[in-house]
This record gives sequence, structure tokens and C-alpha cells, in this order.
Amino acid sequence: MDKLRKKGGIGVVYLLVGAAGFLGASLRYSIGIFLFHESAVFPFATLTVNLLGSFLLAWLMTGLLVRFSLPAHLKTALGTGFVGSFTTFSTLSVETVTLFLDGKTALAVLYVAASIFGGLWMSRLGFRVTKGEEAE
Repeated sequence: MDKLRKKGGIGVVYLLVGAAGFLGASLRYSIGIFLFHESAVFPFATLTVNLLGSFLLAWLMTGLLVRFSLPAHLKTALGTGFVGSFTTFSTLSVETVTLFLDGKTALAVLYVAASIFGGLWMSRLGFRVTKGEEAE
């Protein structure tokens, strides 16, 4: 990143992060439309994208990007731009509070637990897939 600043190419990083962010946010929105149902009691769409994002970030950062020695600005675009805009902690937070306010305490706790432990497991799976191992 320092080399880019010295060469005046920092704008390229912003453009790549923005473009990748557009793609990640668009994909997240599409999945949300596909999985969202107004009568749904549980926020499956957000849980799905956050679990997929946990896997994807681990897989990208430890596998694909390292294996192919991609430049730092592409790693930033994919990690921060694409995966960062694909996943959504703020929506998880609002949905959890909404579940609590609606008196659905057990669902709220289940949602947070599934998000945290599922995200950790999916990240672990992403690391293991990179190394060619099967998940336990």
C-alpha cells in the first residue's frame, strides 16, 4: 500500500475496492431477495450470507490469493471490497434486537449463536479446504 501511495496509484485501490464492493453488495442483495419471506420468523438470508462470507474470506486469504501471489491491491479489493460488502454485521445486530423486542428471545439467542459459532466453523472449513483437508 505504501508503494502505491508513493507512486500516486492509491486511487486504483479505491476504485477496485468500490467495484468489488458493488459486486459483493449486489450479490448479498440478490441472495436476500431469494431467501427473504415476509412471513419468515428467522433471518435465514443474513445468516446465510454471513456464513458464506466467513468461509469465503478464509478461503480467499489463505488459499487463492496466496497460492496465486496476487498483488496487495487485489487482495484488498476482494477481502475488504467484495467480502466486506457481502457480509453484514449491522443487519445481524438489528435483526437480533428486533427478535428480542418481539419477545422471541430463544430465536435471538439461537441466531447469535448460529452466527458466531457457524461463522467460526465456516472460517475453519475455509482454511481446511485451502490445505486440502476435510472438515471434521
